[in-house]
This record gives sequence, C-alpha cells and structure tokens, in this order.
Amino acid sequence: MAREEIITGLDLGSDTIRIVVGQKSEADEKIQILGVAENISEGITKGVISSIEDTVSSISGALEKAERMTGLPIERTFVGISGSHINSIQSHGVVAVSKADGEIKEEDVERVIEAAQSVATPPNYETLHVVPRSFSVDNQSGIKDPVGMTGIRLEVDAQIIQGLSSQIKNITKCVYRTGLDIDDLVLGVLASAEAILTRRQKELGVALLSIGGATTSLAVFEEGDIIHTAILPVGSGHITNDIAIGLRTSIEVAEQVKLEFASCLPEEVNKRDEINLEEISSNESGTVPRKHIAEITEARIEEIFNMADKELQKIERSGLLPAGVVIVGGGAKLPGVIETAKKAFKLPSALGYPRDIVTAIDKISDPAYATAIGLVVWGAQSYNRGQGFTGPKFSSVTQATDKIKRMFKSLMP
Repeated sequence: MAREEIITGLDLGSDTIRIVVGQKSEADEKIQILGVAENISEGITKGVISSIEDTVSSISGALEKAERMTGLPIERTFVGISGSHINSIQSHGVVAVSKADGEIKEEDVERVIEAAQSVATPPNYETLHVVPRSFSVDNQSGIKDPVGMTGIRLEVDAQIIQGLSSQIKNITKCVYRTGLDIDDLVLGVLASAEAILTRRQKELGVALLSIGGATTSLAVFEEGDIIHTAILPVGSGHITNDIAIGLRTSIEVAEQVKLEFASCLPEEVNKRDEINLEEISSNESGTVPRKHIAEITEARIEEIFNMADKELQKIERSGLLPAGVVIVGGGAKLPGVIETAKKAFKLPSALGYPRDIVTAIDKISDPAYATAIGLVVWGAQSYNRGQGFTGPKFSSVTQATDKIKRMFKSLMP
C-alpha cells in the first residue's frame, strides 16, 4: 500500500476532534475507511482556537489513537476549518480572451477567477476558497465549463469564502506542532457536502445543515454549485447549557440527560415519564418530568432552524429548495430532529449519510463524522484531479501555511 494513497481528514470541533483515515480503492472508485479516532477537544471555543497548547495536545491524542487503530504513520492531513469568523461574498470577474482566434484556454479561466478574487478583501481576512459558479462568454451566461469555446470576453460569477487570517494561522500552527503537514484547509461544511450530497440534490437545490457542539454550519447548493454558506453561533452544546440551567444541575449531568432522554417532540413524550437524577449522578437527587427536557430541547432546536431559515430568506430560497434540507453533525442524532426540521423549513428533511464508502467500522454511519469523512473524500478528489491539493474546483489558502511550514521546519531539530 503506497503511503501517498493514505488520505487523512482532521475535523477540529469545539467539543470533539475527529480523525478519519481513508484510502482510494483501485478496483472501484469508492473510498475505503481504514480507521477513525476521536478525542475530547480542549482549546477550541465556537470553532476558534482559544488555547494553542490545549489544542495541540487534543490533536496529538486523537492522532495517536488513529495511528494505533490503523497501524500506519500519519504524516499529512486535510484540515476542516469552521467558526463564526468565516464569511462568504459574491464576486464577479471579467477578462479579455488572450488568443487571437478567440479560443478559451485553461489559462483564461484561471485569469478570470483571479480577477474575481481581487475583490477588496478586508485587511485581516484571507481567501479560503474561490468557487466559480457560472461563466459567461460574450454575454451568453450559464456556462459551466468555457474551455474550448470561442469568444472575446470571459466573465465569471464566483462565491468567495474568507476566514480571519489570525485564526487560519493559529489552526495551521496547532496542526504543524503535532508534526503533521497540511495538504489543504477546507471549510468543514463544504467537505461534508462532498461526502453526503448527491449530484442530483445539488442540481435541484439543497441545504446542508451541520449541527456541531458550539456552531451550526449551513451550505446551500443550486444547479450543482454552492450559492451560500453561513456559520451560526449556536449548536447542540447550547441545549446542554439550557438543560443545566433548567434543572439547576452540572453540565456533566445535563449532557448525560440530553444524550439519554432529550427529544425535539414534547407532544410525543408521556406526561407521567420521570427522570430520576440520582441514577445519573450520586450527587443529584429528585426527579424531573421528561416532557420538560423535551420542551427545552425543542425550543433551542427551533431557534437553530429559524436562524438557518433566515439565511435562506436572505438568498430568497426559504421554502424553495426541492431537494430539501439534509442534516448532519452531532446534533442530528437528537430524536425528532427531522420532524422539527420539516415544520421549521416547510421542506423535505432527512439525515445525511456518507455515500460510496467501504468500511467495516460502524462509527462511519454516525452523522457526527460527516465533516471528517468529507475531508477524506475531498482529498481523494484532489488526487484524482492532480491539482496538487486544491480540492474540487476550488483554490485555497497556501501562502500562510507555507510561511508557517517553513518557520516550523527551521525550528525542528
């Protein structure tokens, strides 16, 4: 097994750090998952690094587990980036076709994407991805791939996803300090979409909602391209906090109550059902109606869905996505979440599961692993295209990582 074929995805979550190690199967185009590992995440708050030392030790712990499970040394990884500092803007680029005969070449496409990228980036932000949505050749719009066509003027509409420079540098610093090289930094929800969504869903119009611990990420696709991304500052961890306040109990007990008894459908919970807190922790006493927990959970989940729906309203797609809403992330495991989503979005809703994956590991069907698996799929597609890791149709942040890489190489003995 060649070392280059091993692809690793590292998902830096606010609650849990997850690593998935995969390999491209040569027989069929499927991806084989060789190992998964997770570790409690310390030093990351709302997708943002709050302590470099803690983050480095959390990543190292997950890395050791992954190496032990696969029996392979892990040297490089695709890193998922998230957090409320990410923003996305629309941009437009125009260039004249360089060849005298007017035939559009790859270089023209690269030039027009660069022109779109030259929008005024805020001084402390860096471009993570430039996603070309559609091209126009001499005012003929809606072209997906203009290479080989003839024209004088080439235009592109692109989605530009940016992140705070300091956060990008902090993430790369943390990963390099564990001894790993970074193949690429990828927006987490974009990576999830590669593993979860079908081409047909993306064509029809679909929203992917990833409910994490401290943040919820949204990506909206239409006609095969991404048209909007947003990261909302609430996640399933807020449900735990609400339960802790509601029951006047510790976060640990509240988390246990959430995992065992929470539901998003209070009307389906029997009024007489009680939860004995003493069974959960010897420090607690008394009982609570299970319906009360469901009401707290429902209120917070509805708030998350309403915030996501506001994002859909911004782009005039609320209630107008035929392929509906696909939900992944740890928060997707709450009972009743799909029924609540159908009511909130007035759209078809479903849980997202990875496609075209071969593995004997049960954990892979867990929606919480969507981003880490997506990063492996992203990596496999980068290899396929031979683009030196810029991901499917995207350009990515390299200067910052190269500088930091050189800095760390010089410090290493």
